[in-house]
Amino acid sequence: MNESSQSRPRASLAEKVYETMHSRIMRGDFSPNEKLPAETDLSSQLGVSRPVLRAALERLRDEGLIFSRQGAGNFVRMKHSNPLGYAKVETIADIQRCYEFRLTVEVAAAGLAAQRSNDAVLDDMQRALDMLSDATGSRVHREDADFAFHVAVASGSNNSYYVETLRALRDHIHVGMKLHGESLMSDGAIALEEVLAEHKAIFEAIAGRDAERAQDVMRAHIEHSRHRLFGASLLDLSL
Repeated sequence: MNESSQSRPRASLAEKVYETMHSRIMRGDFSPNEKLPAETDLSSQLGVSRPVLRAALERLRDEGLIFSRQGAGNFVRMKHSNPLGYAKVETIADIQRCYEFRLTVEVAAAGLAAQRSNDAVLDDMQRALDMLSDATGSRVHREDADFAFHVAVASGSNNSYYVETLRALRDHIHVGMKLHGESLMSDGAIALEEVLAEHKAIFEAIAGRDAERAQDVMRAHIEHSRHRLFGASLLDLSL
């Protein structure tokens, strides 16, 4: 086993811990300025080693969701769970609007990622892709890995507005991803493999520095996801 294959499980586990803590903070499980549990307690709760936990916490610090006080521990910085003020998803029309918005934001981000991403971002994308591949092999759909992949693409744009917009829409996007995942599971293994192939095409276009293709395959991926949910029955959103 080579060094990269040895490090991959830890990277994937740290990503999972990060996503779990990010979700808990964003939904308000911790109050502003509240101290997080001690690292020993938190690592025990999450069932991971302290080095894995620290990697996840470091990422949360880098993104400004938590901060450290010397000798006192880690504290939550977030003031509310939805900093951009998006309303909750309450109707089918809201899900359709979210897809519509993603088609503008994520397509543009994918094009920029093809022009600007570095090896670290590509590694993040590859780790998320590996999780999706493992899930597909197990005939399941992982919304957390799916979302992590899309956030990594947005990170490749080197424009925090894209990343923060996706994070603010996390719960909204998860609604669509969960329903999409349920649809894929009902359609069987072929549908899961098709979606994995779509993610791989996005990664290959970005890694190949092909901005136009990155936009095209991201657009096709989101449109296919929307079509699997709505078919030809898109709502008329005219005022």
